[in-house]
Amino acid sequence: MNAIRRVVCIVAGLFLIATPILAQEITIALGSEPTTLDPQIREDGGERAVNDNVYETLMTRLPDGKLTAGLAAAEPKLIDAKTWEVKLRAGIQFHNGEPFNADAVVHSVKRLIDPGFKSEQISFFSTIKDAKKVDDLTVQIITDGPDPILPGRLYWMKMVPPGHSKDPKFAETPVGTGPYKFVKWNRGQNVILETNPAYWGAKPAIQKVTYRFVSDSGTRLAGLMAGEFDLITNLLPEFTKKVPQAIHMLGLEHPIIILNADGGPTKDVRVRKALNLAVDKKALAEGLFEGYAQIAQGQLLSPSFFGFSKSVGPYPYDPEKAKALLKEAGAAGATIEVIGTAGRWLKDREMVEAVAGYWEAVGLKPKVRIFEFNEYLNRLFDRKTRGDAIFVVSSNELMDADKSFSAYYKAGGTGSSNNDKELAGMIDAARSETDVAKRATLYDQAVKRAYEQAYFVWLLNIEDIYGVSKRLAWPGRVDAKMLVSEMKVK
Repeated sequence: MNAIRRVVCIVAGLFLIATPILAQEITIALGSEPTTLDPQIREDGGERAVNDNVYETLMTRLPDGKLTAGLAAAEPKLIDAKTWEVKLRAGIQFHNGEPFNADAVVHSVKRLIDPGFKSEQISFFSTIKDAKKVDDLTVQIITDGPDPILPGRLYWMKMVPPGHSKDPKFAETPVGTGPYKFVKWNRGQNVILETNPAYWGAKPAIQKVTYRFVSDSGTRLAGLMAGEFDLITNLLPEFTKKVPQAIHMLGLEHPIIILNADGGPTKDVRVRKALNLAVDKKALAEGLFEGYAQIAQGQLLSPSFFGFSKSVGPYPYDPEKAKALLKEAGAAGATIEVIGTAGRWLKDREMVEAVAGYWEAVGLKPKVRIFEFNEYLNRLFDRKTRGDAIFVVSSNELMDADKSFSAYYKAGGTGSSNNDKELAGMIDAARSETDVAKRATLYDQAVKRAYEQAYFVWLLNIEDIYGVSKRLAWPGRVDAKMLVSEMKVK
């Protein structure tokens, strides 16, 4: 900690010789470099931070989370049980001049849901089976059954240009319809965006934004204090009172440990329960996050999400019971491989190491492996290389249980480590249930089953904490998107 403070002081002392930031230009420091700038292929927060300003979606959300029309001219209409019709805004173009129309929407949908494309985002769109053009400004989206949250899904699917998205260099030269255009990606250093002069919506105040990639939280802090950065992500809680401005709000992020329920020592449910009982979640919330976090309630959902169950709570901190369960399962002294990453999420490495410490305290031998983010993602989405346990911070921008459950709970999901057919059946039934009360009941049952089987170690629901320069005005958003068009410089 003292080392970080020294860095802050040293860099702050150099502020007088630092290059000044122009009035209509800002710099944002991210914890990780995007693994790609293709907006449909990976589940990568660094990519989203940049591309949320380049690409747009049919539906969007206001800063308070309210769903509203984006590229769509109005909210989608349900034509029949499996068909939603979407009217599009007229006269919009992609940055390269390609028209945004029904053909672009159909292409975007088909591209993302194509099994051969292997999108890591597929859990957002698992009900969508097809898209059809009605006319130039009308599209029908076909689902595999009733899908009550289809409009919310369309808030997450970015629209891509049919022509340029087939270019082999598309992943490094993004082209969208958004308020900012891609300028340059200097690998390992930064991505630069500038305003789109032909943007169809309100003109943004900030003309240029540079994204810097700074994995070390102390270095991000030092850069903010020195005037090098205007906005930094994952501000350490202990520095919220020391920065020019701090913005924090209960976010969508839930750090969890996914446990392998099909092999190794964690195949035994008693071991999985012991791993939950061994961790002092309250100490994590107060010690690591200084209160800027809440204990997760035994589920990968926030109380504001549809499907949240009030019938379960967190596993208690009970190391003695954990030891007894491990002994009963014949797993005392077992080696547990734990995979994580560093710099992508607030205190990610510290959480992994703290959890490993709790497991070691009950007699296990945790083997912690921290990977660079791209390799970490490869392991997260390849079940064969996840080890016994893998740390992830899951966010659910749909604010509906289907996203979390389809990705992490359901057998075969992109982040799932179980083959529980009964649980998968509950999730499939809930997805297509249009009766709100029945749907809530199904999710309640699914939450209980996953809790009883301890498929995860549920940890916290953390607040989003940003460090902000004196010159930048930005209220933040409940969905954690950093939309530069909503920012202003004073």
